[in-house]
Amino acid sequence: MRGVISVHHNSARLRRLLTATGLAAAALAASLPTGPSARAAATVSVPPPRTTTPAEARTAAWLNTHPTEAARFFRDLPKGGDLHNHLSGAVRTEYLIQLAADDGLCIDATMTAVAPPCAAGTRPAADALTDAGFRQKIIRAWSMQDFPQGESGHDHFFATFGKFGAATSHRGKMLADVAGTAAAQNQTYLETMVSPASAGARQLAADVGWDADLAALHRKLLAGGRLDKLVSTAEQEADTADAEFRETAHCATTAPRPACRITVRWVSQVSRNSAPERVFTQIALGLRLAERDRRFVAVNLVQPEDGEISLRDYRLHMRMLNYLHGVYPDAHITLHAGELVAGLVKPDDLTFHIDDAVRTGQAERIGHGVDLVQEDDWQRLARDMARRQIAVEVPLTSNAQILQVEGDDHPFPVYRKYGVPVVLSTDDPGVSRGDIGQEYRRAAVTYGLGYPELKDLARASLEYAFLPGRSLWRPDPVRQGFRPVAECQAPDSARCARFTAQNPKARLEWRQEQSFRAFEARYTTG
Repeated sequence: MRGVISVHHNSARLRRLLTATGLAAAALAASLPTGPSARAAATVSVPPPRTTTPAEARTAAWLNTHPTEAARFFRDLPKGGDLHNHLSGAVRTEYLIQLAADDGLCIDATMTAVAPPCAAGTRPAADALTDAGFRQKIIRAWSMQDFPQGESGHDHFFATFGKFGAATSHRGKMLADVAGTAAAQNQTYLETMVSPASAGARQLAADVGWDADLAALHRKLLAGGRLDKLVSTAEQEADTADAEFRETAHCATTAPRPACRITVRWVSQVSRNSAPERVFTQIALGLRLAERDRRFVAVNLVQPEDGEISLRDYRLHMRMLNYLHGVYPDAHITLHAGELVAGLVKPDDLTFHIDDAVRTGQAERIGHGVDLVQEDDWQRLARDMARRQIAVEVPLTSNAQILQVEGDDHPFPVYRKYGVPVVLSTDDPGVSRGDIGQEYRRAAVTYGLGYPELKDLARASLEYAFLPGRSLWRPDPVRQGFRPVAECQAPDSARCARFTAQNPKARLEWRQEQSFRAFEARYTTG
């Protein structure tokens, strides 16, 4: 077996929670927000609040009396997993500059990393290690830091990937950086997106061409073992990344870095703004890979959802996923859907993307889901997502930077009021210049979340992860409460120990509960 990187509501209720936590958002959340999304949420009955334990109450009270230490609180809060993370966009920009310098890359006049030798009008990336002004120019071009006023956040964000792309050839080193940040934020699990065997998939797609008969197209990919050769190439890439990661993070030494403690799984990216034969080939590769190598768990469509080809072929892509899901039923699917706003696309394009991803594309999770209330019959969609436990991966900072959607205009409270599972995520924290702690703090301040709610959001980040085995929790924990399964009614029992040993998901969830116990033990009202 190949190695796996795992070295090892109503307004009154909101007011009560805010009184308990003392968060700065009290004025914002004394009642439900008045924006269109929030007004919609107000029409839905809120499940009764769960019982707060004495330890949770003490923790909330401590935050109330120590507001100046909120940054440390949100850093140390056990935050489970990050389920929506693009590896190249998650790396710290400063580290990307270091990688560019190490590889001898050059920076051209547009602040784009290019291959050496450095021609006229370019500078060695290594100059940025000693020239602070040059370094800041690169950081601004490669991230959202100080991006020009009046410039589109959407356009600046997506342009960064082309500028630093040449510096992203070391997957293992990048993972060591990203996993190190996750460990510093008291996380234990990461699902991060990469493009396996990208060059080979492009070539295979070009060789077979397009065929509207999806079954016939799939047979062409399989012919001569070519798709399986791509799977082998992807596994070899992962082996190389594993080795590079372990070396960079010193995992085999007596002083391993905290990154070595993070359990990592890969999600295969699909370039949705590509020719249909390439999209189909990448989906087939990702799903086949997920069924054959447990390091890979799912596929996801990436690149701007408002791109010309993405919009033109959106329903075709969902049909591709539907067909290939029938061929590879054990692989998971999570999809960027609804990362759109009025003005970015035509009104009609806001009416069906999430629904089609859920009903045709077989998505088990949705990324972003910002245009929910613009979808046709969105209340039915939200109820169905809640019933089917289709989680939404919400990166609040990314949504604010790219789409300028935040606060009352964001559907975060709508999803929660309908009982749709929500997991906070980072998206591209290197580009956004943030981290997962920032997402939890932003959610708390913007939506008046108390510590118990933050704790359950963190629990959800593992509950809806694509981890094998049974959960520590009974079904539908978002609406029914996080109640342990029968085997762990006595959590410190031998029976529970056997159960968690046999179920990787439950094992990580149990470790999270232990982390919560230690975290809450730090805080008193004194």
